[in-house]
Amino acid sequence: MAEVVRNEDGQLGVEGSITVDNVVTVAARGVALFNSGDLVIDLACVAEVDSTAVSMLLEWRREANRRNCQLSFINIPQKLQSLAQLYGVSDLMRFA
Repeated sequence: MAEVVRNEDGQLGVEGSITVDNVVTVAARGVALFNSGDLVIDLACVAEVDSTAVSMLLEWRREANRRNCQLSFINIPQKLQSLAQLYGVSDLMRFA
């Protein structure tokens, strides 16, 4: 199970695996930690992903847009980058 945590710098971090088995829960936990400011989400500790992780990042992007926030992703695992490219949405991700 993946966890979404806020670090001392105010960034969100995702730790663990993001798969079809837990993506709905992880997405909701992330949104619950969104605030009204700009957000940086660190994906360095993501262990495993499948295509549902791409949809989760897009959902987080939509939620940030609804809140008029800027959202960036950092330390994106190579597999997640490859999936985003495969689906043609890597430009929407704003990977930092």
